[in-house]
Amino acid sequence: MSNSIQQFNEFGIKKIEKLSEIYQEDPTKIAEYIEGITSVVVEFGLSLIAEEWNSFDDILHEKKKVRPDWQVVRTDEATLGTSLGQVRYHKTLFKNKITGERKYLLDDLLGIEPHARMTEDAEARILAETVESSYKKGGSSASISDFEVSKQTVMNKLRVLRFPTLPKTDEKRKTSILYIDADEDHVSLQYLNKKGDIPDSRSNTYMPKIAYVYEGTERDGETHRLVNVRYFGGGYDGSKGVEMFWKEIYDYIEDAYDPEVLEKIYISGDGAEWIAKGAGLHAKASFVLDKFHLHKYIVGATSHLLDSKEEVRSEIWHAIYGKQKKDITGIFDQILAVTDAESRRNAVENSEKYILSHWTAIMRGVDHREDGIHCSAEGHVSHIYADRMSSRPMGWSKKGADQMARLRIYYFNGGNMLELVRYQKEELPLAAGCEEMSAAVINESINRNKRNMGKIAELPSYSIPYPQIRKIAAIRNLIWGL
Repeated sequence: MSNSIQQFNEFGIKKIEKLSEIYQEDPTKIAEYIEGITSVVVEFGLSLIAEEWNSFDDILHEKKKVRPDWQVVRTDEATLGTSLGQVRYHKTLFKNKITGERKYLLDDLLGIEPHARMTEDAEARILAETVESSYKKGGSSASISDFEVSKQTVMNKLRVLRFPTLPKTDEKRKTSILYIDADEDHVSLQYLNKKGDIPDSRSNTYMPKIAYVYEGTERDGETHRLVNVRYFGGGYDGSKGVEMFWKEIYDYIEDAYDPEVLEKIYISGDGAEWIAKGAGLHAKASFVLDKFHLHKYIVGATSHLLDSKEEVRSEIWHAIYGKQKKDITGIFDQILAVTDAESRRNAVENSEKYILSHWTAIMRGVDHREDGIHCSAEGHVSHIYADRMSSRPMGWSKKGADQMARLRIYYFNGGNMLELVRYQKEELPLAAGCEEMSAAVINESINRNKRNMGKIAELPSYSIPYPQIRKIAAIRNLIWGL
């Protein structure tokens, strides 16, 4: 670190002073000034990181008692992408005298997997951009300077992501009613598992599921906000997938809410089998058909009636709120009597069938209007899934669509991308023979750093060495298990 700071003090400050002189001649060149400052600061930061990693490797190289049973093979130049840019440093290859294994012990020390191309912070930047825009933009956002990766690399990383389960709550919340809205998106597929494996265009749609649990709504300015909302989603294919999906939801409810206070769970959706099935998996849950889809079917059955359509729609709603199921059949018979086109007749018949087949779920909403049952699933599908996955022309694989859906859910639940990256990595064991690093070795390294940084400590602009040295010592103590 001392060398980097000395160089910055000697050369970096001069570069900044020169940039300031140029900027003072033309204060409108704000962008050029900021870009110049950024370049100098980034160069300084990369130098600091490289020097720190080199110092770790030098200790491994020079101190044999730190690495018993390991012999030096050679020292190689290396590069690693970070969110700041590419760091160029050196690392020593060692060979175990007993097992013959070869490895870079510095990788173990830094917690870097063999052949890794980037650090955790760079991966987190990639995911943060990818979840909102595209693989390509995610790859180009890996760092603020010269490091980026291909969209293929981004796609490969997305496909192997594992997502953590929801953290346990400290204290169970108390509410008598919970609401669950559920729906699905329609995502276009280019292929299922490999290119060319979709036999016809009718099977090129993938429908990731989404559901969210909340305690009700409250006004937030001119809009309404869901209270304590928690999202769930992904592909969850087949009957087993559906059961797993609802199990995750009900496990969360069991963990987060007091069962002695909770009385009702209303599940709202369009009546799809997988949604209705969820209501049968919990004793307190019941399914309510959401008004959005009900309204859509009513409009579809009456849009061709011209001037009388509003009157007929009013009659249908009057029959629904009056709980007059028999009146529904009479109204639709009248509509069919004045409908000639076959396509229109099909729409009318489908609408009638939809309403009658979901009559119980519709009446449940009518009977419990005082419980404030609403459903905004269509809007959430658009906001959480479609904005990234289906609103623009794009094609997915089945795996990619499932993983992106899960990443979007993680993101909208407030998930931290750096924590997600770290969740992927199993704890790396230290190389055999490197379990101990004596306090004497650490103190010797600290004292050497103190001597090297003595001049810098006197500079009024930089009061840094001792806190930073203590941090380094603490990190080393943690890594080496002291």
